[in-house]
Amino acid sequence: MTLNLDSALTQVVLLEDPTQVGEARRTAQRLAEQLGFSTNDCGRVALVATELASNILKHARQGYLHLRALPELGGLELLGIDRGPGFDLYDCLPDGYSTRGTQGIGLGAVKRQSDVFDVYSDPRGSVVLARFYHPKRVDCPVGISQHSLHDDPACGDTWQLSLRSHAISALVVDGLGHGPEAERAARAGCQAFLEQPFADPTRVLEDMHSAMNGTRGGAAAIAQYDDRQGTLRFAGIGNIGACLVDPTRSRGMASHPGIVGVQFRRAQVFDYADARGQLLVMYSDGLQSRWNLMNYPGLVHRHPAIVAAVLHRDYSRGRDDVTVLVIALEAVNV
Repeated sequence: MTLNLDSALTQVVLLEDPTQVGEARRTAQRLAEQLGFSTNDCGRVALVATELASNILKHARQGYLHLRALPELGGLELLGIDRGPGFDLYDCLPDGYSTRGTQGIGLGAVKRQSDVFDVYSDPRGSVVLARFYHPKRVDCPVGISQHSLHDDPACGDTWQLSLRSHAISALVVDGLGHGPEAERAARAGCQAFLEQPFADPTRVLEDMHSAMNGTRGGAAAIAQYDDRQGTLRFAGIGNIGACLVDPTRSRGMASHPGIVGVQFRRAQVFDYADARGQLLVMYSDGLQSRWNLMNYPGLVHRHPAIVAAVLHRDYSRGRDDVTVLVIALEAVNV
């Protein structure tokens, strides 16, 4: 059985005024209802959205709530993101701790109500993750942050993730430019990828090239992980960034020049024999390439959704669509 996770934009609620706490709560609850969550679970989601939004306004004064539906997994993700002064997790998790004279139940309540909880905080700010699953299931160690330029409904970036027993195949495509025509190009490539996501990457790229012919074309990269062997195969055309990260180093993965759908020489596959336990990070050129997770102590050990959110927060160029896909390369359960 193959499980496909489809590209979708991250929903964003700006938080800079107390009146927006209600918007965050309603947006999260509405998303939970659309995903078929029970009344009780919708209540949990609404409570956590309220706590995340309230904490951001109390402690950082401004931030964002990012929301993502994971319909293929029966899941929903909330991320509270800010650029505040940060906090000590061990101080803030127990009930009763507060820096602002409140009851201090926010972060503890978020942890209790969530099926998956994680947090990262340093002087640059904080990111708090809460995931909910219905029915309860093993979490998928994947993080995605995808945003269109100026919140355009059309996004020239797409991503796709295919999971099957012991294997992952990941795709990121960046259609040239942005807007509807870039989206059309990227989606054409994505549909071709879905025909045979676990075929040899060079063949998949050739199929994508044919499918994207007649569009403006774009950059694309494919990464395939085998958890039985701990090996990763990678092939890319154009400026999709990719790297393998562990606690001690980061290894960049090379793409070749060209435009899928327009012109490129035959793609080359690079093999990595020791990828197990590392993070795979793939991103479009809407993200700056000068980031280094070694500058964020402990971040490599956090949930991939936290990593993707931090990279987007600190390194988005702000002048193009941007996609960040982060996968923990470990045992695959589908």
